[in-house]
Amino acid sequence: MIREKTPVWARRRFLQGAGVALSLPWMETFSKEHSSEIATPRRFVSIYHPDGVGLPLKSDPAWKDWSWFPRGGERDFELTKVLEVLEPLRDEITIYSGLSHPGARNVHGHSNADQYLTGAVIGGHGPYKNTISVDQVYAMHIGDSTRHASLVMSTNGGVGGPRGAQTQSFNIEGRPIPAMNKPKEIFDMLFVTTSKEAAARLSRSKSALDMLIASTRALGRELSSQDQQVLAQYLDAVRDTELKLTKAQKWIDTPFPTVPTHRLTLDAEPKEARLYFQTMYELIYLAFMSDSTRVATFQLGRENGEGPHDLLSLAVGLGPAHGLTHAVKQPEGWKNLGTYNRYQAEEFSRFVVRLKETPEPNGDGTMLDNTFAMHGSASSSFHLSRNYPILSAGGRNLGFTNGRYMKFGKGNEDNQAGAGIDTDAGWQGKLEVEELPLSQLFVTVLQRLGVQTDRFGGATGTLTGV
Repeated sequence: MIREKTPVWARRRFLQGAGVALSLPWMETFSKEHSSEIATPRRFVSIYHPDGVGLPLKSDPAWKDWSWFPRGGERDFELTKVLEVLEPLRDEITIYSGLSHPGARNVHGHSNADQYLTGAVIGGHGPYKNTISVDQVYAMHIGDSTRHASLVMSTNGGVGGPRGAQTQSFNIEGRPIPAMNKPKEIFDMLFVTTSKEAAARLSRSKSALDMLIASTRALGRELSSQDQQVLAQYLDAVRDTELKLTKAQKWIDTPFPTVPTHRLTLDAEPKEARLYFQTMYELIYLAFMSDSTRVATFQLGRENGEGPHDLLSLAVGLGPAHGLTHAVKQPEGWKNLGTYNRYQAEEFSRFVVRLKETPEPNGDGTMLDNTFAMHGSASSSFHLSRNYPILSAGGRNLGFTNGRYMKFGKGNEDNQAGAGIDTDAGWQGKLEVEELPLSQLFVTVLQRLGVQTDRFGGATGTLTGV
């Protein structure tokens, strides 16, 4: 319990209450009392999806509806059915083409996820050495300001193996940082203390928040009216997320059967799998809102659909996700792959809207204005480690101008290099177009987050025009 005599600022980080340590959202009350610490948090989040995107040829009837990249120019671009779920956020997003990591352009797409946020030359076989990921560069810069330096998540959890990463984050020595994949464990890390007595008391409570009622009442009397609303909104969001955990956890705790998969038909309803992704996104939102961290990564699945939790396939309900990339020439093939990619954009859109609808307590725009949210893959069409499909949202107060479709490099303005293939024959093909290093975008992002650097991942300088 928080004693009445405890100063408000002493409660800036946590509300303490019988087994729960709830990090407070950032509030104007605290900012006014400590003007030296009122700088608006700058945040970075990267979402990674496996197995690339659909890129039909222009001559294919599916090109009009199911190509991932838009049509048109920088401002007058037209979204296809794959990304049209982002149309309401048009002014908040930027779509990039013509970017890739030079050291991975001839690495098969099954082996390239490890270098997406690092830019390291890991190769497709032989000795393996990675480098620090961009999120961890920022985490090292800002981590002391928050309870957790970063939040690392994936559907499979852990680290995976070399060239089979199940995490997107790598430390300064290039070693993988284990990802968390169990929503309850993430929730407990953010909000629940670990003593046996606390755990026992918490287990008898319907909600972790039930243990904090007295504490929030005492604090509420000292908050401004706006901050009381912020606190109420925050507690409602935490409670709602907590209630989703049991159902979302189902897809993690249930082991996959060891049976011959060629005869296995999965008829599971996608509802709970979708709830899992929504809950994981909500945990990132709560971690940002409470300022528990300002850095997060979330890998939506392992390349090649391997690993115990191919949750994307369950969420979409179209069969194993990796198989969709091999079936594009079959009836409805491009549509099925496009629907898979559309679902990824849909959940990202839901998360972006949450950030956009949450104002910063000091009036400095919304959480989205101060967050660079990135979504992408290290493969484009059929496992090609080129022309990464990347979009970002937010960052207005960081200097990013959105509402654009940006094309970099030369010779692939229509994104048809490598399009239409459905075999592995193309991934080692000669690169006939010019692409720019993705790491130049990362240098740009780091600089606008406040990191003084002009080099990352083997690239020097920023990305012109961003």
